[in-house]
Amino acid sequence: MAIIGVKEEHADPRLTRIAQADNIKWYKKPNLRFLYLILVPCGLGVEWTSGFDSSMMNSLQAVKAWTEYFDNPTAGRLGLLNAMYSLGALMAIPFVPTISQYLGRRRTILFASLIMCTGAGLQAGARNVDMFLASRWVLGFGIPFAIVNASAMIGELSYANERAIMTSLFNASWFIGAIIAAGTTYGTFQMTSTWAWRLPSLLQLVPSFFQIAFMRWCPESPRWLVSKDRGDEAFRILQTYHSEGADGDEFVRLEFAQIQSTIAQEQELASRFVWADVLRDAAMRRRFMIAGIVGFFTQWSGNGLLSFYMKKILALVGITDDRTVQKVILSNTCWGFINALPIALIAPRYPRRHMFLTCTIGTAFVYTAWTVASARWAIEGSSKAAIPVLVFIYVYSPFYNIGWNALAYTYMVELFPFAQRAKGIAVEQLTVRFAVFFNTYVNPIALDSIGWKYYLVYCVWILIEIATVYLLFPETHNRTLEELSFMFEGKEVQDKVEKNVDKVLHLELENVRGGKSSNDTAGTAGKTGATAAVVDNRV
Repeated sequence: MAIIGVKEEHADPRLTRIAQADNIKWYKKPNLRFLYLILVPCGLGVEWTSGFDSSMMNSLQAVKAWTEYFDNPTAGRLGLLNAMYSLGALMAIPFVPTISQYLGRRRTILFASLIMCTGAGLQAGARNVDMFLASRWVLGFGIPFAIVNASAMIGELSYANERAIMTSLFNASWFIGAIIAAGTTYGTFQMTSTWAWRLPSLLQLVPSFFQIAFMRWCPESPRWLVSKDRGDEAFRILQTYHSEGADGDEFVRLEFAQIQSTIAQEQELASRFVWADVLRDAAMRRRFMIAGIVGFFTQWSGNGLLSFYMKKILALVGITDDRTVQKVILSNTCWGFINALPIALIAPRYPRRHMFLTCTIGTAFVYTAWTVASARWAIEGSSKAAIPVLVFIYVYSPFYNIGWNALAYTYMVELFPFAQRAKGIAVEQLTVRFAVFFNTYVNPIALDSIGWKYYLVYCVWILIEIATVYLLFPETHNRTLEELSFMFEGKEVQDKVEKNVDKVLHLELENVRGGKSSNDTAGTAGKTGATAAVVDNRV
């Protein structure tokens, strides 16, 4: 396996072995079952907003009331209306890690949800194009705070056996919002009043409202609590939700000790300036480089054309009827969800590199065939060429979902230690928004100018993606977050953390033998500064 840079090394998989030996299903564990149910509106629901926005803006281009109200936006103006969302996100990203570390996962998501509710209200009440643009900026400003913290929170709260699947379902949830938006717009597009587009715009606040309504029942990330010297609260959360399986008490004690020791080591290495970690050392530079690559690839694999400009794509093969366009958008969105859900359940069970390579090679094949079919229509004027274009539009979805949908946030959560996780996902979001901003602004202009030949750019680019995945992406499959925390730093740092874990466990066991309750144990072992850091100094 060719890997550029230092090969990754994984820590002793003690916690993974305990989790793998636990054969009690999650739905038979009452507390864990409740946790996963509450994470649906509070965590997975964040992606509903993102999916709703993309699908709604895609569908509105075939809504006559919208195009007339905004004076039939040209390619440049249409690109700006879509790109303004990403511009707002780009301006928010520098503040995401600081706000996240200060407020925690839960309160940052609530903060973002309030911003997005405000943006949806402005969008629904827009009186002119400038007000619509402003609302798009507000919506975009709020979404990175929610995405970064929701994806991290899901990974940090989930039990080891289901963590990868839960984080994979996060991106798959995009399709729920997209289906609702496409269905709503299909139902309103024939309305002659401005409610044809105001109603879908207003409904964009519903997912954010779910986070506001249900967040009080969702626990905070134990890792954030430990980082704030609130170890007793973290231990209680872990004990409540992670101790219901076989050897549950042993799992929680080891997990808590690993979290303490790992975060103590992270805080020792972390830079004072919040963004200095991006360039801190070779290991961290590699992490952030991969995060940036993943973010860019998720949006520059040709999916941007389907997400925002289906009307123009279909027009290139002679499909121009608005009703037909709406049907294709809705059916393709539903098909995306139908295949994304099982893929999100299956893909995390296999090595990450294998899945990313399957994704990129598959999308390269689809785009090549799609380009050939589009060229046939343009050159020969054959109406039959429209059929394979439609077929390959639908075939594209499962290949894309295998990697860039199912595993993007799973990979980000696994790649970064806790202290840098918010910054890592923020960098991924930074390149996502740069790519989306470019795509949404340039794609309509390029499609109008050179038509099907623009697809050739993506055909070549996806070949670059295949090479990059093969050469650069590390394997993170089948490990807990703490076991992956220092995979690039080498054995010396990992051995130091393992010694700290053993000493924290020894202190906890002494407390248990001394007759203390589990809460007392948490209070004694739960202070990162008082226990893990002290142990670290003894090494």
